[in-house]
Amino acid sequence: MARRTRRIPGLLIALSLAATGLGIGGVAMTTGNASASTPAAADHAADHAGMPGMAMPLTGNGLASGDDPDGDGYIMANPPVTGVTPSTYEPPHAYFHEFQAQCAPTHTAPDDPIVFPGQPGASHDHTFMGNTSTNGNSTTASLETGNTVCLAPGDKSAYWMPSLFKGTQKILPVGTQTIYYKSSVNDYTSVRPFPKGLRFVVGSPSQTQDEFQHLKGTVEGWECGTSYHNWNIPVSCPNTPDTQLNIRLQAPSCWDGIHLDVPDHKSHMAYPVAGGANQNVCPADHPVALPMIEFKMAWPVNGDMSQVHLSSGQGFSFHYDFFNDWDAATLNALVTHCINGGLQCDARGYDQSQPQKGAALNQNYQLP
Repeated sequence: MARRTRRIPGLLIALSLAATGLGIGGVAMTTGNASASTPAAADHAADHAGMPGMAMPLTGNGLASGDDPDGDGYIMANPPVTGVTPSTYEPPHAYFHEFQAQCAPTHTAPDDPIVFPGQPGASHDHTFMGNTSTNGNSTTASLETGNTVCLAPGDKSAYWMPSLFKGTQKILPVGTQTIYYKSSVNDYTSVRPFPKGLRFVVGSPSQTQDEFQHLKGTVEGWECGTSYHNWNIPVSCPNTPDTQLNIRLQAPSCWDGIHLDVPDHKSHMAYPVAGGANQNVCPADHPVALPMIEFKMAWPVNGDMSQVHLSSGQGFSFHYDFFNDWDAATLNALVTHCINGGLQCDARGYDQSQPQKGAALNQNYQLP
């Protein structure tokens, strides 16, 4: 087994600690509507009014749990990926290099197995997608034995985000949601699959509106109808049946090759460094290019939005968590065929504009 290490660049930790401080809410109902008399509803109202939330502690307080038996917050890759130099290769131009994961919401709970591992009920309310078993005690091994509602049975990953409320009514996304897996570096041929058990948090519940607006992964903020670039949830949206509230947020995709998790759940990952002529390359201390995840979420809410808020607070507190538990062979096939191959693939790994390239998966979204 790889030796446990705490070597993470000090500057990265300092920056991450300054940006991280997750808001904590009360225990919310796991399904249906939240009552206005519950502690969760009171926290939601306080957050929506702009009151600062309490700061969550970093993982690594000596509490043993799941994949971190000594409780120091560090989970090591086994084996680690070393000796990698960020690629500056110029591959043939390809406008797309991506595939989709299509995963539906499964349940809600005040759990967060990354930030509060082994502590069910310690978090603000989250909406979980993908793996149906995700809870406060989830580990890599437990996700393996769970089921999934993603179209690809090989994707048992856990995806979650703060729950959305309109007043005290919990609003869930309807149907499958699109999670893109893309290349965010110029050399899309250098992207490799996620290691099993990798996990991270994108964004922060405690970020300010300015921080959310300028987060490298923020695309166009909150969208509804023809309204874009909203850095908080807009107070109104067109009251038409086909109008939904949308958001996209991109994750860092450069990995240090050593840690599956760290106490701040961020410092092991980094965004690419932009160079001249739009040459995006992984930084030297995070040299391993992985797929860039982009959440694209939609909620069936419109009209008067003045009471719409997140369990973590206002709209600019949006963030999400990813815990990888793909079947390794399935993920490798999709990354190789779609990302490395420069294609724009659906959840089967099929590019409709290039049908001659075939699909990575069969009609049942499984390896042929």
